[in-house]
Amino acid sequence: MKIVLVQTAPTRGDIAANLADHVAHINRAVAAGADLVIFPELSLTGYEPALAADLAMSPADARLDAFQQLSQEHNLIIGVGLPTRGETGLHISLVLFQPDGLRRAYHKRYLHADEEPFFISGPNFPTLTVAGMNVGLAICYELSIPEHALSAHEGGAALYLASVAKTAAGMDNAGQRLSEIARQYGIPALISNSVGPSDNFIGAGRSAIWDSDGRLSQALPADRPGMLVYDSETGRTEALVA
Repeated sequence: MKIVLVQTAPTRGDIAANLADHVAHINRAVAAGADLVIFPELSLTGYEPALAADLAMSPADARLDAFQQLSQEHNLIIGVGLPTRGETGLHISLVLFQPDGLRRAYHKRYLHADEEPFFISGPNFPTLTVAGMNVGLAICYELSIPEHALSAHEGGAALYLASVAKTAAGMDNAGQRLSEIARQYGIPALISNSVGPSDNFIGAGRSAIWDSDGRLSQALPADRPGMLVYDSETGRTEALVA
């Protein structure tokens, strides 16, 4: 299985521009042989909690049909970060577009305190099956919660994958934590981050992969968009920088 981690430089609140950028990245991922493409946290809108109420949409929104079409045309799963509207509030979600035509929403369960004025915790699932392999998913702060990684492990995760929006300091901490998860459970750990201005911070990029011994295999730059390709069968990684 080939996983492509996309590192974006989102335009604040501009869904149309970000969508076009996502499609361009997906087409490049298809050329790289991707089975799974994962974008950063709230990638489609940028990480903008104060704007989320105006930007939130349903996973069934017609503006997202381009992702569904690409998923079915190329037989791959695409995970896009966006705010979604639940019955009692807004969720930070990773919407998964699947070749069978179904759209699944993984909602962030463990929120950072700064997010609680804007979002509510939502239900999710411990693993996603891709090409016969169970992938443990996480959205940003969740990776710091031991129970979250344990749940993925108990669900049979063969690797752990986090979609995030983090600062340089946040990436330092995330790197240490993901290395620990990799060593503890003997599985690779991956992270997809954004670059550039978001909310009140600067996204620090450095999307990366750690092997099952917790060693850093490869990382993208801190200041440029790009993609990181991981082959789960060979362990080979490849950086594609814009």
